Amino acid sequence: MLLAILMVLAVPCTRASAAVPAGVWLIDGKAAVQIFDCTGQLCGRILWLLTPRDPQGRLNRDRNNPDPALRQRPLCGLTVLWGLRPAGPDRWGGGWFYNPDDGKTYRVSAELRSADLIVARIYVGIPLFGETKTLVRVAHGTSAGWC
Repeated sequence: MLLAILMVLAVPCTRASAAVPAGVWLIDGKAAVQIFDCTGQLCGRILWLLTPRDPQGRLNRDRNNPDPALRQRPLCGLTVLWGLRPAGPDRWGGGWFYNPDDGKTYRVSAELRSADLIVARIYVGIPLFGETKTLVRVAHGTSAGWC
């Protein structure tokens, strides 16, 4: 009996992994991100913007970035979600979200609530003081503003 218990304890515990919900997801009607697998983690890049161009007709840039050297990079194609690791079935945590609106990077966790709905918690410090964002799956290329 003791040998059986020791064998069970010696087997490493594995977390239930969450399959990355690949596709295009709309956030607050202002931006859409393409969610993709990046080395077993969940990542996302901007694919659509409600207002993709400035008044001069140029693609919007990352003008609020705290690093002046990065302020000229286009928002289209910019990776804004990264490092989300599986934290259980249909759950991810420990990731990062870069918000081009304020140039700040936040912690993020996410949960797939249905095939077409992700609920994400974006925060600094602890999730309690964060903000909840709802991401809804959309078809790629169905309106103007695509990168």
